[in-house]
Amino acid sequence: MDTVKNNTIDISLQDNASKAPWSKSDTIWTLGLYGTAVGAGTLFLPINAGSGGLIPLLVMAVLALPMTFFAHRGMTRFMLSSSNPGADITEVVEEHFGTGMGKVITLLYFFAIYPILLVYSVALTNTVESFMSQQLGIEPPARALLALILIIALMAVVRLGEQLIIKAMSVLVYPFVAVLLMLAFYLIPHWNGVIFEQVIPAGGSVNGVFMAVWLILPVMVFSFNHSPVISAFAVAKQKEYGEKAEKQCSRILAISNIMMVATVMFFVFSCILSLSPANLAEAKAQNVSILTYLANYFNTPVIAYAAPVVAIIAITKSFLGHYIGASEGLNGLVTKMARSRGKEAAPKAVNSFTALFMLLTTWIVATINPSILGMIESLGGPIIAMLLFIMPMYAIKKVPTMRKYSGAISNVFVVIVGVISISAIFYSLVQ
Repeated sequence: MDTVKNNTIDISLQDNASKAPWSKSDTIWTLGLYGTAVGAGTLFLPINAGSGGLIPLLVMAVLALPMTFFAHRGMTRFMLSSSNPGADITEVVEEHFGTGMGKVITLLYFFAIYPILLVYSVALTNTVESFMSQQLGIEPPARALLALILIIALMAVVRLGEQLIIKAMSVLVYPFVAVLLMLAFYLIPHWNGVIFEQVIPAGGSVNGVFMAVWLILPVMVFSFNHSPVISAFAVAKQKEYGEKAEKQCSRILAISNIMMVATVMFFVFSCILSLSPANLAEAKAQNVSILTYLANYFNTPVIAYAAPVVAIIAITKSFLGHYIGASEGLNGLVTKMARSRGKEAAPKAVNSFTALFMLLTTWIVATINPSILGMIESLGGPIIAMLLFIMPMYAIKKVPTMRKYSGAISNVFVVIVGVISISAIFYSLVQ
């Protein structure tokens, strides 16, 4: 009996010893991950979640936390598996899978970020156009001209420098979250039960339910994604905790993801409960964010002026953040292409090419005005899912240092969600 008791005490002491104490940097990273995850993508989630009826909304509520946590934990573990502490995602991929796959991942990483840049160029143009005509009573200029002015203004901000942009984004993120929460509380008196009267999407077919659930997953992947910061997060914690980094990273991710999902889901439910599925379908058809639609729907000064201003700030913040990643990705692709041909591209020429490419493509897409949610469903979400959901799970099977994570049911769950999200690429072929 004493032996059993002593063994139990020993195991308990070992568990406590293996758990690192919580530090100030852990709190900072928790808030940083939370702030990174709650962005402009949140402004489009209620539209897709609510326009399909009650069932897709309930599916989202159930899946949001596990799919976000398990996927980002997998990516963190992948980054920590490198024998070279401090390596970025491309270097880790090259270490495990070779230089050829490293190039593929670099390409995928660019195409995971670049479509988001296009999404935000369209969203910003639509938001400003609506704000000018609906709230300010001003006739907006021709769409092509308005889009060009906005994109050039954003590019001018980019010229101020990456560090200044990052500082500005870190300052703006928490007021943005605070306003989202205040708006969610403000909408409570407007809640109604219309969503409960439409359990399935308009049309009433079982097929319609499956289609709605199918298309909500890539939008969720897009909205809850904070994988771009995972590399820096893993590197920082590995330097601080060494072998204990994985457990501490998991704790930090769990807390930040719970905070993020709670905040976003409260905002989503508040928006959906204050409108009807028909209203949300109308917002989708208008190709605007939920804040722009709320501003035009409710005839109250607070929402009418505050909502679009917050939307403009949020979209601008997200555009600038993704521009940094997309431009770095394109610079890397151009440089690697030049080196593969035995040439060395001049950094100044590469930067000029990237800036011109970004300016022209974002302006053209913003002028054409394609469906924002359509772009997220068919491009942004599926490509992010390839990197965030599938690649780390593949690594668990193939990389010796990651095989200790194999056999978990959560791995199967992540793969299923990832495959379904990726398959949304084919939606346009079957609709």
